[in-house]
Amino acid sequence: MALLTEEAHTTDDLAADWRRLRDNVDRAATARWRDETRRLLPDRSTTPPGGKASRGSGIHGGREPAAGQGWIPDETAAGIVVGLAFPERLAKLRRAGGREYLMAGGTGAELAEGSPLTGLPWLAVATADRPTGRASARIRLAAPLDEATARELGGPMVRTEEQVTWTDGDVLARQVERLGAIVLVERPLTAPDRELVADALLTGLRREGLGLLDWSPTARGLRDRLACCHRALGEPWPAVDDATLLDRAAEWLGPELRKAVRRAQLARTDVASALRRLVPWAQAARLDQVVPERLAVPSGSMVRLDYADPAAPVLAVKVQEVFGWAASPTVAEGRVPVVLHLLSPAGRPVAVTGDLPSFWRNAYPQVRGELRGRYPRHPWPEDPTTAPPTRRVTPRK
Repeated sequence: MALLTEEAHTTDDLAADWRRLRDNVDRAATARWRDETRRLLPDRSTTPPGGKASRGSGIHGGREPAAGQGWIPDETAAGIVVGLAFPERLAKLRRAGGREYLMAGGTGAELAEGSPLTGLPWLAVATADRPTGRASARIRLAAPLDEATARELGGPMVRTEEQVTWTDGDVLARQVERLGAIVLVERPLTAPDRELVADALLTGLRREGLGLLDWSPTARGLRDRLACCHRALGEPWPAVDDATLLDRAAEWLGPELRKAVRRAQLARTDVASALRRLVPWAQAARLDQVVPERLAVPSGSMVRLDYADPAAPVLAVKVQEVFGWAASPTVAEGRVPVVLHLLSPAGRPVAVTGDLPSFWRNAYPQVRGELRGRYPRHPWPEDPTTAPPTRRVTPRK
């Protein structure tokens, strides 16, 4: 049956319009509405007018119907008919005292300003439209409900599910009861499914980036060395750029993703150990040989290499320690030249070169002339290619 024609209603309160028609236009409307309600509720059709409803029923709420209203109040009858006809339009108030609702079908809806239905917790929406340019639908005609009735009318859409998601920067684990898109109840999950948690952490990592992890100097150094190997030698040395690491995160971070339940636990991952899972066994056995962390220089010192630029690793070393080095060192099986940052005895940079023989020939004489007066206790030989390297100063005479 037609609920109410667009021309007939004067407000968005369906029950009020119904009473107006009943009292002033068509008294037979009451009988038609109640007959429709009884037809749609066969389980309760035998309840005698004025009789007591089943205790705890959402539709009757365990109360005697009010005298003179028959066995279902006007508002309830209107809401039941609309809710059964359009269960996807059962709607819950978004904020107390507001005009905005979420319908079970997932659409937002809003009452007109000044509506007598404003602030009611539940509505059954008979008519709604979405004017051009509006994000939500405008409710044109609706009837009030209570939650118990809404649950009963929307029974096939009520479901309970476990949700483990990455929300607001961390894992959120909860049990959610929904009526369609409407959240009815949510409770925290104390023992969420481990795979769901791992998926949520993986989502968070991909959303927020590798900065979610604690990159220690050891982890950063290993990543830089692997990047140098991949650039110079290719597969099977793994790529370790951000995009690749995020794409393969389940592979190299798998155990940590399955153990952690919160962001803070994932952040405590030993990233260096996890990264090594990407390196095949044969390559892992040769890593320190191919891209050593430290390089032996002629003086005997083991000086740390900086692989921040995988195409040009840097060795910062004092000039006196590389006397006798005829050629610049290399890494990655001789394919990547090391850039020398040559330092004064005080550790200040005096030259940068990737071509040590050229430096000895062309730049060293100028460096020698500028520094030997400033650092007289350090050797400054005319021919550094044959001079003995040293880490020590010349003893005083």
